[in-house]
Amino acid sequence: MTVDTDSRQWHRSSVAETIEVLDVDPARGLSTDEADARRRRHGENALAEPKSRPLWLRFLDQFRNLLVIVLLFAAALAWTIGDLKDTVVILVVVVLNAALGFYQEYRAERTLSTLKAMVAVRARVRRDGRIGEVEATELVPGDLVLLEAGDRVPADGRLLAAPNLEVDEAALTGESQPVGKSTQALDAADPPLAERLNMLYMNTVVTRGRAEMLVVGTGMTTEIGRLAGLIAETPDSGTPLQRQLDTLGKRLAAIAGVIVTLIFLLDLSRGLPWTQAAITAVALAVAAIPEGLPAVVTVTLAIGMWRMAQNRAILKKLSAVETLGSTTVICSDKTGTLTLNRMTARAVWFAGARFTVDGDGYGTEGAILRIDPSGASTRNDEIDPIDPIDLGRPMALCNESRVRDGELIGDPTEGALWVLARKAGLDPESEQARRPRIAEIPFDSAHKFMATFHHAGDQVELFIKGAPDVLLARASHWLTASGEQPLDSATRERIEAENEHLASQALRVLAVARRTIPARDFEPADDLWRWAEGWTFLGLAGLMDPPRPEAAEAIARCGQAGIQVKMITGDHKLTAEAIGRELGLTGEVVTGAELDAMDEATLGRRIEGIGVIARVSPAHKVRIVKALKARGHVVAMTGDGVNDAPAVKAADIGVAMGLTGTAVTREAATMVLMDDNFATIVRAVEEGRVIFDNIVKFVRFQLSTNIGAILTVLAATLMGLPTPFTAIQLLWINIIMDGPPAMTLGVEPARPGIMRALPRRQDSQILTLKRSALLGLYGTTMMAGTLWLFQDALTSHGEAYALTLAFTTFVLFQFFNVFNARSEHGSAFNTHFLANGKLWLALGAVLALQVLVVNWPEAQNIFATTHLNAEDWLKAALVASSVLLLDEARKAALAIARRTRLRSDSTGARG
Repeated sequence: MTVDTDSRQWHRSSVAETIEVLDVDPARGLSTDEADARRRRHGENALAEPKSRPLWLRFLDQFRNLLVIVLLFAAALAWTIGDLKDTVVILVVVVLNAALGFYQEYRAERTLSTLKAMVAVRARVRRDGRIGEVEATELVPGDLVLLEAGDRVPADGRLLAAPNLEVDEAALTGESQPVGKSTQALDAADPPLAERLNMLYMNTVVTRGRAEMLVVGTGMTTEIGRLAGLIAETPDSGTPLQRQLDTLGKRLAAIAGVIVTLIFLLDLSRGLPWTQAAITAVALAVAAIPEGLPAVVTVTLAIGMWRMAQNRAILKKLSAVETLGSTTVICSDKTGTLTLNRMTARAVWFAGARFTVDGDGYGTEGAILRIDPSGASTRNDEIDPIDPIDLGRPMALCNESRVRDGELIGDPTEGALWVLARKAGLDPESEQARRPRIAEIPFDSAHKFMATFHHAGDQVELFIKGAPDVLLARASHWLTASGEQPLDSATRERIEAENEHLASQALRVLAVARRTIPARDFEPADDLWRWAEGWTFLGLAGLMDPPRPEAAEAIARCGQAGIQVKMITGDHKLTAEAIGRELGLTGEVVTGAELDAMDEATLGRRIEGIGVIARVSPAHKVRIVKALKARGHVVAMTGDGVNDAPAVKAADIGVAMGLTGTAVTREAATMVLMDDNFATIVRAVEEGRVIFDNIVKFVRFQLSTNIGAILTVLAATLMGLPTPFTAIQLLWINIIMDGPPAMTLGVEPARPGIMRALPRRQDSQILTLKRSALLGLYGTTMMAGTLWLFQDALTSHGEAYALTLAFTTFVLFQFFNVFNARSEHGSAFNTHFLANGKLWLALGAVLALQVLVVNWPEAQNIFATTHLNAEDWLKAALVASSVLLLDEARKAALAIARRTRLRSDSTGARG
């Protein structure tokens, strides 16, 4: 039989209709043969995975870069004219860059692949009249699956039986509270997933009760499968750095092409052999194009990737951490990301007094503190003899769950009450041993309470927990500091007001009560409902999923860095608003329904002022991300549930939770946080800013070197002077200065105040007009100083000596210029002057190698150099230092002008 599981509205079908359509006998389940036949028709219960790109193609992807293409052309030209040295050097740089990029991305994917496993590996099913276990991938429509508390739902299904059933659907809907389930058919045509109470969905978790369900959807026809399809349709976004480098590459290629061609033609017009002119042109091409840029970017990003791995984050792409550095908005899921995803008691009303409870999650550290009329909290035993053990006993005994070693076994709400009992001074397990349970009234959504009966000597103690209004209606007394007192109307109104007070703080409120029954009057087999009245009302407990302790600080740091944080959740508006307020989020609070009422223009106008969005669907999340990107924001989306995955992929960078995150979300994300810690994102933001800062330092240093070399050769040609550098000398400058010293700029420490600056604009360029002019100034300084010494030495010492002096002076120019690159705005002589030990080692090695090239006979033969006297070494160093001293003078003048303007503005304001 073929069943249309895609379009049928199973929540509207009765149990009998579902059984008939699926053609199955619930008492026996499917036969093995029928299950095999249906599996052949419907396929395995697994999500489709994208076809893996071959490794060799992924390696070739590393060469899809304009700078690399130009360099390959230069290598081909050098090989054509017989310049094997340049050919080899260029190819080594290009291949090394490709290998580094490929290795880092491949290693990241291999690390992440350990996370890709189906969470529900096996399922209990009824087949051929027997109950057994099968692989979750073998489930088919019509299978009857049996579930208990703690089980993960292995497919989508229609409930046949649901005694006391509650399911945690946070991974799919964002709803932090477990949802009570039933088997009744629904009338609504298309209710939200969170309101389809007769359905179970793949990857949700049973927290209470048991269930029998008929599978109606498997694999890609499940709700998770539909989301996975939506993810596959969402195109990947290019990162800001990729776009920046592409623009920079096009500019540099155009400029270099024009200048190198001009010099080549000028050399030919001067009568130089075309081979010599071509070799000089190739050498200049190598000097003009920052071929080290891709390698430095890769190495710098790899270092950032390694640092993030030390902080429990895995990057699937090298560029991901840089993208975080340019992020302007972080859209964050609430449950499990900004909150602990652990229900916690935060407030108590007991014996006429208000209490606050400290400590979060399922740890038992913390205390119950009484709030006095002034609002201060103090340990209760310092005020009066109110004993919270009376409050904690029903929480410990009327409870199906427990907490061991900080891990919950069972329902989150009951886990919170179990912990509260511990904070009240009780050991729940010892208490259960002293007062064994002998009967119970299970919780049911119809009567909204649970009651348990316990043997205690010659008495039976009845403990109840449930909805406050229900317990209050069935109570006749209440517990005060002086004992039990009759419950009059004034006290009832007071308790109702306390319930409303707790609910107004977005707390889920539960009440507890008790009754003592003489053992001689109690019989477990009798009607237990005869004892469901005349209770003593004990108190109220306010529960919530609390914010992560570090989340508020992380959000505050984002604010300082000019980054907006928006909380997007499937939870109720009141709860979301309270959590947002506690986290320090600002802005308007809206719901998904309110978003639906906005057209794109309205949403675009209002999105900046919205801080919290509640009751959202996956489509809402994608729409929010798109609205922010349309306004020019670089958007990061964090999440753990399947419902987050489409928006995670639609964002500029998706950040998934590794511990609680679903496989679908981890697949969609670019970055996976292995500690599920929102604060890790802030560290990634800082790392990204440091990386971009260091890449800019490298670009400034290398381009000023390249501009200086081109201007020097061009000016010498126009002045009728010999070319001041040989091709091999240009290559040497390119290797020793654009190599190790430039590379060490990629590991510079963060400059002070980097997280107090606004994010850079997405459309800002690495090579701005102002920055280009400054680099031109550096290059002109190098050209003037080098040619001055070169021309003077030509007259006094001859061409060989002049070439050596010009070569050495230009190398020393780069020694001093690297300090300009380290500090673009402030003085280079700052507190970080000695911070980068690798840079100082590289500079020391450069000086030693240059001395070797000038003085070692074998090197002199290769580089066409000759011995320089000490006076010319000193003269070269003094002239070369001018590039640093002049820039320091420029910065000092700007600082003085800035202080003068500020004093003038201040004086004008006072006037």
